[in-house]
Amino acid sequence: MSELGYPAFDADNHYYEAPDAFTRHVPVKMQPRCVQWVEMDGRKHHLVGGKIAHAVKNPTWNPIAMPGAMYEYFRGNPDNKDPFEMMRKREPLPDYYLDPDARLKKMDEQDLEAMWLFPTLGVLYEELLKNDTEAVLATFRAFNRWLDEDWGVAYKNRIFGAPYITLADVDWACEEVEWALELGARVLVMRPSAAWNEQGALSPTNAKFDPFWARVNEAGITVVVHAGDSGYTSNGYATDGFSADIGKSAGDYGPSVKGFGIERAAYDWLITMAYGRMFERFPNLRIASVENGSEYLGDLFRKLGQAKGRMRGYFKEDPGDLFREHVWINPFWEDDVNEVVHHMGPDRVIFGSDWPHIEGMPEPLDYLKDVAQFDDEAKQKIMRDNTRGLNELRPA
Repeated sequence: MSELGYPAFDADNHYYEAPDAFTRHVPVKMQPRCVQWVEMDGRKHHLVGGKIAHAVKNPTWNPIAMPGAMYEYFRGNPDNKDPFEMMRKREPLPDYYLDPDARLKKMDEQDLEAMWLFPTLGVLYEELLKNDTEAVLATFRAFNRWLDEDWGVAYKNRIFGAPYITLADVDWACEEVEWALELGARVLVMRPSAAWNEQGALSPTNAKFDPFWARVNEAGITVVVHAGDSGYTSNGYATDGFSADIGKSAGDYGPSVKGFGIERAAYDWLITMAYGRMFERFPNLRIASVENGSEYLGDLFRKLGQAKGRMRGYFKEDPGDLFREHVWINPFWEDDVNEVVHHMGPDRVIFGSDWPHIEGMPEPLDYLKDVAQFDDEAKQKIMRDNTRGLNELRPA
């Protein structure tokens, strides 16, 4: 038992996708438009929509970098280590990255009561397929069926795999929600992005998507907007693409505006939900922002206050208050959690470790040092109770 005295609920854990995660259930005739394996220069890569995907160097995952390999780097790199050296150590792919029973044993070792489980590659590929709606829908329906078979959506009431939702087609999205609810899903996941199809992009608050949000509102299931490839451009300041802009070899890297992309995407998505009065229109909606950072919150609340003052009569209720009521924030672990609690309150902050990713924590409860200054009540809310509450359906 950890110093908490109770096991924690981790709101941000990940699997590494099985070799056939994107192919097992995709019709053969659709596979060339979706995801395929290809070998190039002696290595296997994913071909996504007919193009090599470069976001991950080794999508076979074997061998795999160690959890939290970049932890010290994101802590400010106090020992001035080469980040490439930090990532050099590898291990054979552990079974607990692929198998739920093995993961349960690992969770016991880590003193985790339960976890939300999210994709690694699955949050990257909608962007690469967005101009082929049929391929998007085929890929992610198949991906969700793989998730159900390999992990489940509520495995032994401890591992809560999140079905992936795209708004590329609202009828498809509604069908997937029904499928997920019938299986007992507690959480859904989508990327922070406008909704794309062949005709272009629409805001997720567009009335076209009301049937989806109405069903989510009625069911009371939590929607997680999780960091992924949201298609953000660096506007010429850096090479576009999802991967970090650290170059191809040691010594060929540096800071770049690309590092802001994840938080920019989350900020835009979240404030648009508030601007679109989604929390007035769907008063049972619960949104959790996971692995998107939090440093934008101060500016977000300033902008909401300005909009309220300038557009008198537009908002029926204070948009900042509604945001705090309907949104939960999982900060980056290197963010100052005191600032997040200041803006959101301890009832709306959730612990997530990003385990076992290299930019996450070596062990989930390494996060305890960051919440040590809170009293026991606030700490318990952040480390367990807030996510417990979000994990229960709250039908309207």
